This record gives sequence, C-alpha cells and structure tokens, in this order.
Amino acid sequence: MVTTAGAAREPVSAATPTGVVTPIESAVDVALDALSRGGLVAIPTETVYGLAGDAANERAVARIFAAKGRPADHPLIVHIAAATELERWAASVPPAAARLAATCWPGPLTVLVPKAAHVLDAVTGGRDTVGLRVPAHPLTLELLTRFGGAVAAPSANRFGRVSPTSAEHVRHDLGDLVDVVLDGGPCPVGVESTIVDCTTDPPQVLRPGGIADEEIAALLDGDLAEASGPSRAAGMLGSHYAPECRVELAESAAQADALARARTAEGLRVDVIDATSDLAAYARWLYAWLRAADDRHLDVIVAVLPPPAGLGHAIRDRLIKAAATR
Repeated sequence: MVTTAGAAREPVSAATPTGVVTPIESAVDVALDALSRGGLVAIPTETVYGLAGDAANERAVARIFAAKGRPADHPLIVHIAAATELERWAASVPPAAARLAATCWPGPLTVLVPKAAHVLDAVTGGRDTVGLRVPAHPLTLELLTRFGGAVAAPSANRFGRVSPTSAEHVRHDLGDLVDVVLDGGPCPVGVESTIVDCTTDPPQVLRPGGIADEEIAALLDGDLAEASGPSRAAGMLGSHYAPECRVELAESAAQADALARARTAEGLRVDVIDATSDLAAYARWLYAWLRAADDRHLDVIVAVLPPPAGLGHAIRDRLIKAAATR
C-alpha cells in the first residue's frame, strides 16, 4: 500500500493465484520442462520478476516481445548460471566486465559486452552488444544450472508499466501469456539491476540499480562515467515504470505535502510516497506502492525523491521515468 509522508509499510500479501507454481521441489521441474519446450516462465530474482525464455530459441524470444508488447529494437538481458559462462556469451570480455562479474555475481548487476556470434539479433535488438547477469535467487539459479543454457528475461510485465516484485503481480499483468510462474516470494531488492556498459572507455552506468554507482566506481578504481550516447540497454527510455495514475515529484516532505494539498483542492484523489528515511525499504516496496495507487483508483501519487546517493540513484531514476510524459 502507499504510505503517506513517513516510514515505509509493507504491502499485505494476497493469496497465491491459481496457476502459480510455489517453491517446492517439483516447481523447478515444471519450469524446466516449459523452458525446454520453448515456453515462457516467470522467474523470481532479487530485483524483480523476469519473463524468461530460452535465449537460443527464436520463437521463445519472439513470444517474450509479443507478451510484453515490447518494441523489437529494445534489447533483452540474458541471464546465465555462473560467471564462468561469461565467455560463452561474449565475443570478448573487457577487463571491467571480468572484475565486476567476479565481485558482484550472483547479484543485481548487468554487464554490457560484445556479443558472441551465436547470440540472436532478436535478443540484442540488432546490436553487437549483449547484457549479461547472474541473478541471486536460489530457485532461478537452480533452474539455470539444470537448463544448461541461458534465458532472455526482461521484467514480467507489460512494456513501460510498473515492474512486478511478486508472483501475484505477474499473473495480474500477463495472465495466460506466461506458461509457468515460479513463485519465489517477494523480491528483496525491488528495483532492477545496475547496467554497466563495459564496451566504452571508461565504462558507463546505463541504468542505476541494485548496486550503487559509488560501489561500482570503487570496484573499477574510479574509472566510471555517466551514460551518454543512444539508448542501448533496458530501462534507458525516458518514460518507463509508469502506473496508470499521474506521478508528481517532490524534493522534500514539505513540498510533497503542499503538492498533495493543491491536487486535493482540485478534487483529485491523491496520496504521498515518502520512505526517504529507509532507502532499502523504499526500493523494495516502490513498485508495490505504485501498483497499489492504481488499485485504489488514485488520480495522483506524489513521490518524495531521495538524495542521489546509494540506492537513491535507482529510486530517483525510476520515479523520474514514471513521472515523464508518456
């Protein structure tokens, strides 16, 4: 639920919807069978739920784009089981990518590297680079290990909308368009992975995420730059992560309160999100709060922006894009 100008509150869990595979021993077997047949599996990760298909199967990849309504030139992230598979999917491994993979995987980090010849153009949006990551969720790691390949997996929601952080969100958004929903519980990080383009010199952060920019910079001895150039990775479009209601931004609780009062005076249904005192909770529950705003049929949600530091980078990025003109 949405919280008004105070500490974060966890949303109340709903009953597991029909068709969701719960985390029992047979769940991975069901998901593995679906992947092997070219099906789509919603996978839990530490960031958000992904819509996974065999990265080497053109029909499965096409189904991902169709289910999401995703533009064909918007690249997918390829999820692999271990850092040792990096060389299998990359034509070459830049030193920055090798260092980040060794220190951050499994974890919420994606490295952009030159793609190997066998990587489908449909996966990369026709580009000569591919985003790779090893997710930090035991169910999905077991699935990837047993699958023996890799999965292309954007967030398991309609393109441009609020990302899913629970199995319930996936079923609500995609319904029968996904063959299996592997329920691994709520996502503990709650915002997508950090994407670092390791093909540039210096490397660039293309999307802030679950690992802070400052930590990436420290791992690369300060050799890091902000994004520049054309969109070439997931989450780089100006408008994204948007609920149905309008999102307005404030730099402080006082400004948010003034905005909320003004919109209420206009006859609009309004609430405020402010969890700046606990950025981990802000990130973890942000998407659930945005979804709850729509469930409550709000007209406007006013969100207080956290400082641009640590997880604040990712939270600000998601809120600014959610508030952008669509």
